[in-house]
Amino acid sequence: MIFSKDYVGYLARQTVKHLVEAKMIKTDKTAVVDERVANALVDELSLEDRINDEVRVILEAFQDDMLKTGASYPEMFKKVKNELARKYKAVL
Repeated sequence: MIFSKDYVGYLARQTVKHLVEAKMIKTDKTAVVDERVANALVDELSLEDRINDEVRVILEAFQDDMLKTGASYPEMFKKVKNELARKYKAVL
């Protein structure tokens, strides 16, 4: 993830604060909403990390074939990552 969890928590608190001030949401328990928003943000922001891990596992399985055919690891990484992002309907 490109952001620290502390920063994501800050972003969540600020987002909730602005939503409440704009009267887009109503809540008496802002701490609970802050935590839920922070968890959702962390989950979304860590999606790319999970996709990268899955790409590494896939490419490890095809490592021998890639060596035989002379395929470039960075190029294959990018192609597999794009396919997985499409599969998960992720915007990276």
